[in-house]
Amino acid sequence: MDQRLSLVTLGVADLARARRFYCEGLGWRESAAGNDSVCFIDAGGVVLGLYGRAALAEDAGVPAGGSGFAGVALAHNVAGEADVDRVIAEAVAAGGTLVKPGQKVFWGGYSGYFADPDGHLWEVAHNPFFPLDAAGRVQLPPPAD
Repeated sequence: MDQRLSLVTLGVADLARARRFYCEGLGWRESAAGNDSVCFIDAGGVVLGLYGRAALAEDAGVPAGGSGFAGVALAHNVAGEADVDRVIAEAVAAGGTLVKPGQKVFWGGYSGYFADPDGHLWEVAHNPFFPLDAAGRVQLPPPAD
């Protein structure tokens, strides 16, 4: 298998509400590939998909129920500590929920969390060990051989 992540799909309770949050609230641009049932957003080389939670569970053949921590957090890395606070404030103003305010963290960076209207966790982080390129993409050190 190629080492690549192409698309992350979030199961949402209300697609219209999720579209408003990401596209109007956060200012992200939806692709014309979407329709009344699904939304696709270019998230810097990875596609973010928004799709009905029940339909996504049905497609995977798993129960749609479940609550609490799903063991997954999405992340948005930024260039500096002040950017963490600014992005979290933007997300909260757009209808997200503050989970953890920006703060110094044990690994040497600065991060905080918000949840989207469906409770999906987003970490906003400044990691001084993972610089960003001109397009804002994380630059990892090369693999250790």
